Amino acid sequence: MDFSVWPNPSRPPAEVLDLARMADEGGWYCLWYADHYMPNTGDETFSPGDVHECWTMLPAVAAVTSRLRLGPLVAPTSIHHPALLANRAATIDQLSGGRFTLGIGAGWQINEHAAYGIELEQPGARVSRFEESIQIVRSLLDRDRTTFHGDFHDITDAPCDPKPVQDRLPILVGTGSPRMLGITARHAQEWNTWGNPDTSADTRRSFVEACESAGTDPTTLRTSVQAMFFLTDDDSKAEKLRSGEMGDRAVAGSDDHVVEQLGRYAEQGFDEVIVPDFTLGATPSERLDAYARFADDIISQLT
Repeated sequence: MDFSVWPNPSRPPAEVLDLARMADEGGWYCLWYADHYMPNTGDETFSPGDVHECWTMLPAVAAVTSRLRLGPLVAPTSIHHPALLANRAATIDQLSGGRFTLGIGAGWQINEHAAYGIELEQPGARVSRFEESIQIVRSLLDRDRTTFHGDFHDITDAPCDPKPVQDRLPILVGTGSPRMLGITARHAQEWNTWGNPDTSADTRRSFVEACESAGTDPTTLRTSVQAMFFLTDDDSKAEKLRSGEMGDRAVAGSDDHVVEQLGRYAEQGFDEVIVPDFTLGATPSERLDAYARFADDIISQLT
């Protein structure tokens, strides 16, 4: 099983690049980066805070690394035109020597759509837009020319050159909803979800069912999962975190407990665990130290 890092987009660029270098040298698999423009509030309200732009940061990560994979987790098709996604992906794949994965989703963050005047369509239309977008992106990346006439996009004899370095640049979809899982099974190469092992087990069963309904072997798609990790030897604190509001997305406890939970992900069939830095410390040095501890004291027990 592979392990990847995920810096909060509020982190200063210098910190992100330091993390990228550490991950590149330390055997981590990928650096993922959120594609948003402002802190999420859950509604149309705005809350001040830095959020660095994904498609500017990713080329910088590519430039300071040599083996680490990289990609957005995930780019919303409610905001990005599929031609832009395909051309950006192909160019960053060229910059990185074939290390890019294009993560996409239908879009969800209310306040960034409202602030910038970008319509956040109702779920049905949003997913239909996504379904057209993923087909267009796949075609642009793979074929000499693409023509697609749909309800949302009209593409005529369109190029995407140069092509990616990879023979087939992977598209990852982050989702758990039934219809999106079906689209993922038919058109994607990777699938991603949130959750602790209890939550991810349920979502993975839905993913497998969607693949079977689509006639797709689920083992042909790479799968990844992320949770918020809290490294603590305080049993009462860990239990409070596990039973709290975000407990379904939390893995909290001692190193041995985290190792056991990671083993459950592996038993479920996940290929990759993504470790966000959101809960790993209040300062850059604390976060880097936590990643080093994760690698030395936890991941080392699984390899």
